[in-house]
Amino acid sequence: MRHSLLQFLSLLHNIQVEPGVRAAHSVSRVPDSLPRNMWELMTSETNFPLPPEALPRHLAIIMDGNGRWAQARGLSRSEGHRAGANTVRDIVTRCRELGIAHLTLYAFSSENWNRPRSEVSALFSLLLEFIQTEVPRMLREGISLKVFGDIEGLPLAVRTALKLAIKTTAKGTAMDLNLALNYGARAEIVRAVQKMLADGVKPEDVNEELISSCLYSAGQPDPDLVIRTSGEQRLSNFLLYQCAYAEFYFTPRPWPDFDKASLDEALADFARRQRRFGKTQEQVDAQETNASGGNV
Repeated sequence: MRHSLLQFLSLLHNIQVEPGVRAAHSVSRVPDSLPRNMWELMTSETNFPLPPEALPRHLAIIMDGNGRWAQARGLSRSEGHRAGANTVRDIVTRCRELGIAHLTLYAFSSENWNRPRSEVSALFSLLLEFIQTEVPRMLREGISLKVFGDIEGLPLAVRTALKLAIKTTAKGTAMDLNLALNYGARAEIVRAVQKMLADGVKPEDVNEELISSCLYSAGQPDPDLVIRTSGEQRLSNFLLYQCAYAEFYFTPRPWPDFDKASLDEALADFARRQRRFGKTQEQVDAQETNASGGNV
């Protein structure tokens, strides 16, 4: 199955598409190597050709570019953040449709407190609005809301609303929606070390599993794919420990313009990659052959 998928994806790889532009808008004819029915499936607005096993279990997104998007249109930064909030709704919906079980969104870093007070206030107002409007949908669709970050450092109204939303949606099993709020990865690691010391953990008992269990993401798989919008190519203190083996996808599109088609493109790019985790390609091929019972 995996070999058939890779053969199909290798055909897609040979189709030249500009970053951030949907293939259907960039290629005017069906490539000779691709059957027309498969081309129509790939370029359809309502279909997605990737099987579930080719998708990331955990997708993390650094949502960047709201302010620049707004400034380019003569709008306020607050209006850019509102447009970005609409994109959040669309991307959460698409991930839920595709069956991605864990989605982490970098919503507000611990460094973002340095922004103008009016902008910070607008961000938290949008967050409260998002919680009020989206929690009923989360309940309907089995989405569990979680927060990565120092929730106690948030304004009273925000942390009260978040705690209630987390409790209300706790039984959701279809998808974890993690909002990284007042979050910094270095502070998260420090917090984990402090917890281990407070629990009296002996040095010889410290291992990767124990450290992972002390992070905000405890109980969830590490991100398979990290997407960053708006052209920057850095992690910005985001999930440093968890992203040790993550794939990265950078797009020049600002977050408000990152639509469902943009997400599909990023996921198709991810599926084309061969993740070896230190093994040789021959070892990976042999492992896949054994897993499929020799039928490839």
